Amino acid sequence: MSPSFSGLPVILQTTLLLAISNVFMTFAWYAHLKHLNERPWWVAALLSWGIALFEYLVQVPANRIGNTELSLAQLKIVQEVVTLAVFVPFVVLYMQQPLKLDYLWAGLCLLGAIYFIFR
Repeated sequence: MSPSFSGLPVILQTTLLLAISNVFMTFAWYAHLKHLNERPWWVAALLSWGIALFEYLVQVPANRIGNTELSLAQLKIVQEVVTLAVFVPFVVLYMQQPLKLDYLWAGLCLLGAIYFIFR
């Protein structure tokens, strides 16, 4: 059974599911840098792999739902925008890294990508 927000437009369903998926992905890829730095790399890899399973359980249905109305290129750009939207709060709030103006510039570049891919 795939997660669904069936009353919502496809783009919104896809974006919400990709946001959930990206939370798992971001933790799988980067949280071990904060918590498992002293452990062998393979411990972090196995833990990350377990977290990534939950990412895929949400990401695959998100892409299938999105692909009903969006092109593959549009899906990819939506994914990148969602990734940045999840990554910046993760870096600042969870990893306690400074907020950088570069995130704004990256976001503006993605707005350009959205414009060109959806026009």
